[in-house]
Amino acid sequence: MDYDQVEELAKEHNPKMIIAGGSAIPRVIDFARMREIADMVGAYLLVDMAHFAGLVAVGEHPSPFPHAHVVTTTTHKTLRGPRGGMILTNDEAIAKKVNSAIFPGIQGGPLMHVIAAKAVAFGEALRPEFKTYIQSVKANARALADQLIKGGLDIVTGGTDTHVMLVDLRPKGVTGNITDKALGRANITTNKNGIPFDPEKPTVTSGIRLGTPAGTTRGFGEAEFRQIADWIVEVVDGLAANGTDGNGAVEAKVRSEVAELCARFPLYPNL
Repeated sequence: MDYDQVEELAKEHNPKMIIAGGSAIPRVIDFARMREIADMVGAYLLVDMAHFAGLVAVGEHPSPFPHAHVVTTTTHKTLRGPRGGMILTNDEAIAKKVNSAIFPGIQGGPLMHVIAAKAVAFGEALRPEFKTYIQSVKANARALADQLIKGGLDIVTGGTDTHVMLVDLRPKGVTGNITDKALGRANITTNKNGIPFDPEKPTVTSGIRLGTPAGTTRGFGEAEFRQIADWIVEVVDGLAANGTDGNGAVEAKVRSEVAELCARFPLYPNL
């Protein structure tokens, strides 16, 4: 991130709030610098840590506090809980305003089963095993990114500090929308994603986004993620050589091999 440019834009537009965070940013954000910029223009700093909250919980990513006025997050993704969200602040005046805005008015009936699931997830996040899990998530992400680069793909920012990466497909001459679908046919779930200064339309894109938490939960290690990277490259190379309509054989081969890998790591071993 270009923090000097963020500062220039803040001084130009004088916003009431600056938001830091994102769903495809693989590098650590300098929250202290962002707060410094916010204070220059009298703005609140809100950090969305929905993607990396699990990393923050175990000290594997800098915490937005004490720099942020408000932090928002989901309880799924790297925190590995149920679908849900939280609004966090260490400012009592802001907390009172948030509580008044949420209920009554926005929040409906509380879902007790989701609240219970959040409690379970938070309990898991307090255990030493969860830190080990998150460390594996990060190591697997580095391995996946490294192997993709070796296969001729680009990674935006050249790697990842977290669980997520943004793959630039342009070196292979294919687009995100067809790659997303081709990988889906090969039993590899991704999503098409725009890249910085993407020349393609948002419905097309030049990239795909990948992450490692789910596979790590399943038991995959660095060797498995390097294999997954090789499969992604194989499908992408097939698309580049054969086109969408001619890539069926490559996709079928990879689909079979993915199934074999998943069979070695069953979701529920006792069922």
